Amino acid sequence: MNGKNIVETGTFRNREDAGLQLARRLKPLNLTAPVVLAVPRGGVVIGAVLARELGGELDVVLARKLRAPYQRELAIGSIGEDGAVYLDPDARNIEGVTDAYIDAERDRQIAEIGHRRKLFRSAAPAVDVTGRPVILTDDGIATGSTLLAALHVLGAAKPREVILAVPVAPPDTLERFRPKCDRVVCLLGPPYLGAISMFYGDFTQVEDDDAVRLLRESRTGKPATAGRAHPQG
Repeated sequence: MNGKNIVETGTFRNREDAGLQLARRLKPLNLTAPVVLAVPRGGVVIGAVLARELGGELDVVLARKLRAPYQRELAIGSIGEDGAVYLDPDARNIEGVTDAYIDAERDRQIAEIGHRRKLFRSAAPAVDVTGRPVILTDDGIATGSTLLAALHVLGAAKPREVILAVPVAPPDTLERFRPKCDRVVCLLGPPYLGAISMFYGDFTQVEDDDAVRLLRESRTGKPATAGRAHPQG
């Protein structure tokens, strides 16, 4: 599948602002009843805005990254809600990455996915994406491992098309997604991404309760706001 990459420069006031800017870019696509799949927790703020503005249905994707042994922020791969594991081709070159470590880390992340499934599915059941356009989103992409896991899961679900839509990501990282998506929309494309928070005026952590509330409110048709997670101004 061919992808399109749309990149500008700038910053966002907060996640709500980023979501609104993404929605404006996506509206000309005239998607019919899209499913917006967001990565918890910060991505759910973006996803709630997209679902509201585009007339879509919000859901969460529960993929998790597999962490390196001595650098927890470094991803060596990822695992999807269905248990499918994606391992970075260079993962085994990292110190401490053995079969035993990968198995243990996989088990840890499966347990966390189970916790999040219980948390979010109690608020709203999973949406069937078969034959529907899907917008996959987060508040930014660093390594992209979590979203790659989500795309592996989506491939088996047979959506009509998959659009990756994020506020900020490095262009070289976006290139990894092009063969896996029908379209890639990214508003900011810095060549070096020190931290996603650098591109937001307010990047307050989104708590589980905020993300669950947003999902529930989006499904019931109530206005989606994230309280302290994205104050205006």
